[in-house]
Amino acid sequence: RIGRLVLRACLDKGIRVVAINDPFIDLNYMAYMFKYDSTHGRYRGEVQAEDGKLMVDDQPISVFQCMKPAEIPWGDSGALYIVESTGVFLSVEKASSHLQGGAKRVVVTAPSPDAPMFVMGVNEGKYDPSSMTVVSNASCTTNCLAPLAKVIEDNFGIVEGLMTTVHAYTATQKTVDGPSAKAWRDGRGAHQNIIPASTGAAKAVGKVIPELNGKLTGMAFRVPVADVSVVDLTCRLAKSASYAEIKEAVKKASEGPLKGILGYTDHQVVSTDFVGDTHSSIFDAGAGISLNDNFVK
Repeated sequence: RIGRLVLRACLDKGIRVVAINDPFIDLNYMAYMFKYDSTHGRYRGEVQAEDGKLMVDDQPISVFQCMKPAEIPWGDSGALYIVESTGVFLSVEKASSHLQGGAKRVVVTAPSPDAPMFVMGVNEGKYDPSSMTVVSNASCTTNCLAPLAKVIEDNFGIVEGLMTTVHAYTATQKTVDGPSAKAWRDGRGAHQNIIPASTGAAKAVGKVIPELNGKLTGMAFRVPVADVSVVDLTCRLAKSASYAEIKEAVKKASEGPLKGILGYTDHQVVSTDFVGDTHSSIFDAGAGISLNDNFVK
């Protein structure tokens, strides 16, 4: 599903997508699944299967059905940049298999155990195209937390912090109670429960902001909503600051270096107001509090 939404985003930005690999569904079903989305709505353009290709707004996209990345003939279609969104081939070794088919670069849409990790607006300037052929763009939670943490760290310093993400349910959860051997609670009905869960998102911030390595950790609550999650960052500041000063720093960043990545709102909004929002993170000015000038949420 990440791949389908990446395709929508690419089409919105005029990025040419030339090939898709999905070994589990046939072409007609692929066209159907791309056109209709229960969360983001119907794709307003034209989508159809034609002559073995997926046609989107008269743009032909080659379709492959290979199980192994090394078998995908990316070069035959001219695909240079691969979005690896299966959640299976996360390591550099596994994701690099795409290069055997003619690809030049691979972006993994999840945290990787060993690939360089980048969050836009935070550390993309450290990307080295001469040596980094496989990169990770971290998780959705890390992309939300890291821009905010960067602003707080740069302006006030973070001594230590805890993060809680109130997270929409995901595809791995169950519609009704079912087996989940590794984490028993994850097997409970997703639409019936608030489910505590682990997350490495806060620790991952230390990979993209080295100054925060070892200073942040966190947990998650999976809740019965289909989209939009909340990151609650509670931290102790090195430099005293009122909540008004914190809001001003975040707003300034959202209008400056982090424009388009970090949003800012002081409206009385709720989660559904952000479905489809293209920012990585939106700071809700009305939802924060401070205990004192060094301890804030």
